[in-house]
Amino acid sequence: MRRAAEIWPVRPTVRYARQLAEALRTETIGGVIMLAATVAALVWANSPWSDSYQALRELVPGPLGLSLYQWAADGLLAVFFFVAGLEVKEEFVHGELSNLRDAALPIIAAVAGMIVPALLYLAVSWGVDGAARGWAIPTATDIAFALAVLAVTASAMPDALRAFLLTLAVVDDLGAISVIAVFYSDQVHLAPLLGAVAVLALYGLLQWKRVRGPLLYVALGVAAWVLVHESGVHATVAGVICGLLTRVHASEDEDGSPAERADHFVRPISAGFAVPVFAFFAAGVRLDPQSLGAVLTERITLAVIIGLVVGKFLGVFGGAWLSVRLGLARISEDLYWRDLAAVSVLAGIGFTVALLIGDRAYPGMERITTAVLVASFVASALAAILLHVRVRRRARNDV
Repeated sequence: MRRAAEIWPVRPTVRYARQLAEALRTETIGGVIMLAATVAALVWANSPWSDSYQALRELVPGPLGLSLYQWAADGLLAVFFFVAGLEVKEEFVHGELSNLRDAALPIIAAVAGMIVPALLYLAVSWGVDGAARGWAIPTATDIAFALAVLAVTASAMPDALRAFLLTLAVVDDLGAISVIAVFYSDQVHLAPLLGAVAVLALYGLLQWKRVRGPLLYVALGVAAWVLVHESGVHATVAGVICGLLTRVHASEDEDGSPAERADHFVRPISAGFAVPVFAFFAAGVRLDPQSLGAVLTERITLAVIIGLVVGKFLGVFGGAWLSVRLGLARISEDLYWRDLAAVSVLAGIGFTVALLIGDRAYPGMERITTAVLVASFVASALAAILLHVRVRRRARNDV
C-alpha cells in the first residue's frame, strides 16, 4: 500500500517550514539571525525614532509585571538555557565529556577561560566603586556566535577544532549558569524555591520512570520557571535544570531519546526566535562618539573589553597549553597550537550571557552593553582573520 505522503504530497508551506526548522538547527543560520536582530536594534536605537524602541522595550504586556525586555531575558533565555542543558547532558553521557581523558583539555581551558578574564577585569577596575559586581561579565563565551564564526570562516578546519570549541562553550555555559544562580539572584524566598525543587524532582522522576507526554513536561517546565522566578533565583536556572534532567537514553520502542526529540523541536525556536528577540531588546544602545569614548576610557567598561578580548585568549589558550605540559590532557593529532590560539581568540565573543550578567550587575547601564558589543566585535574580527590564515596555510601544508 502506498503511503499517504506519496498520494497527497506535503503542502509547500509545510515543506518550507520543515526546511526552515532544519536550517535553524545549524549554528551558522542561528548566528546570522542573532546578528541581524542586533543590527536592527542598534539601527533603531540610534535613529530619530529611538524613543519608540525604548517604549517597546519597557512595555509591560501582562502577567508578573515584567517588561518585554524582562520577558526576553528571563523567559525566552530559559528556552536557550534548556537547550544548553540538553547539550551538557548529552556531552556528559555520549559526547566529549564522557571520556575524562579527552574532555580534560576543553574543561581545563574553559575553567581557566573563566578565571583569568575575571581576575584581569578586577585588576583593571581595581579601586572603582561598585566594580566588583561585574567580575563575571567577561567570563562567558557565546556559543551561537562563536560556532557561527567558526563555521563561516573555517569550515575546512578539522572536526576536532569544532569539538574543542563546542565542549569549551558547553562547560562555559554551565559555569555561567552557576554564577548567575549563586551571585546574581535576588533575595531568595524559601516557599516558592521549595515548590520549584518539588516540581523539578517530579520532572526528573517522570523522566526516570520513562513516562511519556511532551505536554506534561512543558507544563512542569513552565511551573518550575514561574516558581524559580518567584523565589528570586534567576528564572533561566529552571531551563538548564530541566535540560539536565531530560533522559538521553532511548527505550527499545523509541525512535530517539526524549533529549534528542526535545532538542530537535526546541533548538529552532531557541535559535530562530528566543535568542534573536533577546538580542534585539538587549543590544539597542546609542553609539555616538561620546558614548564610545566613555566606554574606552571608563575603567569598568574598559575592564570588560580587556577581560573578553585579552583575558579569554590568555585563559583558554594558557589553560590548554598548561594542561598538556603537565600531562593532564592531550591535544588531538589533527590540531596544532596555532589552531587553538585562533579559536581561543574566538572565545572572547561574550554576547548573550555576558549581556545577561551585565544587566544583572548594572541594571540599565548602557555602557556595559556597548562594551560587550565592542569586545565581541573585536574578538570575532580577530578570530576570523586568524582562522582564515590557518585555513590557507593548512591548504598549502604550511602548518
